[in-house]
Amino acid sequence: MNQKNLELSTQAISQYNSLINNLLSHRKLPDVGWDDNVIEWFINEISMMDSNNFIENIGVGEREGRLYSQIVARRHFGLAHGIGRSGDINEQQPKAAGSSLIQKLTNYLVLDALRIAGLEKSIDACLVLPMATGMTIALTLMTMRQTKPKATYVLWPRIDQKSCLKSIVTASLTPIVIENQLIDDVITTNLQTIEETIKSLGAENILCVMSTTSCFAPRIPDNELCKKYDVGHVINNAYGLQCTKITHQISQSVRLGRVDYVVQSTDKNFMVPVGGAIVASPLAENIDRLAKNYPGRASGAPILDLFITLLSMGRAGYRRLLDERKQLLPYFIDEMSKVVKEVGVGRILNTQANTISFGIAIDSNDVSKSVLAKDNISMIGSKLFMRSCSGARVIDVQSGQKKSVGNIDFKNYGSHIDNYPTSYLTVACAIGITKEDIDLFSKRLKKVLMNK
Repeated sequence: MNQKNLELSTQAISQYNSLINNLLSHRKLPDVGWDDNVIEWFINEISMMDSNNFIENIGVGEREGRLYSQIVARRHFGLAHGIGRSGDINEQQPKAAGSSLIQKLTNYLVLDALRIAGLEKSIDACLVLPMATGMTIALTLMTMRQTKPKATYVLWPRIDQKSCLKSIVTASLTPIVIENQLIDDVITTNLQTIEETIKSLGAENILCVMSTTSCFAPRIPDNELCKKYDVGHVINNAYGLQCTKITHQISQSVRLGRVDYVVQSTDKNFMVPVGGAIVASPLAENIDRLAKNYPGRASGAPILDLFITLLSMGRAGYRRLLDERKQLLPYFIDEMSKVVKEVGVGRILNTQANTISFGIAIDSNDVSKSVLAKDNISMIGSKLFMRSCSGARVIDVQSGQKKSVGNIDFKNYGSHIDNYPTSYLTVACAIGITKEDIDLFSKRLKKVLMNK
């Protein structure tokens, strides 16, 4: 190699090293996302730090990171040891220095992303766990109970999503369902009932209130009162990071009231495979306590997925996705309104505080006049799915269907309240959606509603 080529090669390597040094020193999302080659090169370098990838390593223990399949090895970049130690999921694993580094960096990058999303200085620490939201909330509740062992109740403003309720039952706690109230189209939490229940059961017997920010319309985000009665507060913020209005509400709750933990999904907010969740808290000691309560090591796969994705997005890419979703909101609502007007079935529910999920009311009177009359309303969802439209939910309140979840019976499960006045279809304008998605869905929804 001649001197000129050698200098060019050295410059190229120096550029790579500069990116790595900036990441390690600043511990924040890169301003501009890295390309795939840089990310793969970096992770391959990191994987060499795990003992199973040492050239002369001889493993004589029962867990040595041996990978039989080369497909599996390539999929995980040879990172086989997982994360954490038996006493602390956040503790460095000597056999897995590379995996531990990725975990630490991911937590820093996520904390930076939370602040970009609008949580700013209200969140002091976070931890990415290799479990989806429901199991993560269960672990959070079990951790809280260690500091208040006699408390057995969780006040749960009704949100008809199974994992929320099951997380309470899994933690061996007793859910107290707080029935919601209906104000025009909006279903919202009955704060008076919560206060009366706290007084009735006694604050010392209540572990926490589990409130919800992101939810299916016509439910809107909760605002709670926990500071007054010294009752814990866990926020189920499943897909709320993508909405600045929600993150502002959480910041206000931290500033003016009490928030112990905020739990959100990795897949819903950052477009990675299902299997991870982010626990955040205004108090770093809460996160430290939770990390120590996780039993054993954990899979590093969901953390690696998120790490790769965040490096690929960078600050600019993540901000662009948040902005694009926000800019598409008016168009999304406009297009849905046009469809129902043209077809003559239903109307858009007025739930302005929920800026992610939207409901299309399908009144029984409208249906009786329309081509849908010979079909069950619930078939709309099936017909949309058959036309490759996923994620839409249909709630048929006329059926009066009863469902048991966690040994609790609910009427019209899915609607968050027993007697919502109309059946409806919910759709979401979530992060990653495009104008083309909205246009295609509008066309297919119109055909379904016209029974074509």
